[in-house]
Amino acid sequence: MNCPFCRHEETKVTDSRNASESNAIRRRRECLKCLRRFTTFETVDLLIQIKKRDGLYEEFQVEKLIRGLDSACRHTRISHEQVLAIASEVTHEIMDLQTKEIDTLTIGKVVMDRLKKLDTIAYIRFACVYRRFKDKDELMHAIAGEERGI
Repeated sequence: MNCPFCRHEETKVTDSRNASESNAIRRRRECLKCLRRFTTFETVDLLIQIKKRDGLYEEFQVEKLIRGLDSACRHTRISHEQVLAIASEVTHEIMDLQTKEIDTLTIGKVVMDRLKKLDTIAYIRFACVYRRFKDKDELMHAIAGEERGI
């Protein structure tokens, strides 16, 4: 790890702890040359491929999931901390599948199950993007079906 201040290659770790906002380790480091301190975050590289609806693949990105959840939960009673917790739960559930490939529909369903329990508006907003309703009748039919447990 190079020092961000003097670019010296030797640093030492002075403190390590879990980062609360993600599956990461927060490390405080000190440069052995200039003695300045800085923080780094170490995360696990999931290497899970997401199969998109158009057949293309992209790497799973927790940040993208968080952005989608933030959009769905904007102006609801769901806090950003809850969004981070949902993203962490979804990530753990995907990792528990022990697969290198997963489709967007599976991820969307997992997210919708979580949002449905927390807030109807966030759930509907996410469902509109996830299920791609063509008109309000499709949306109303889906909401009615969900209320009946279909």
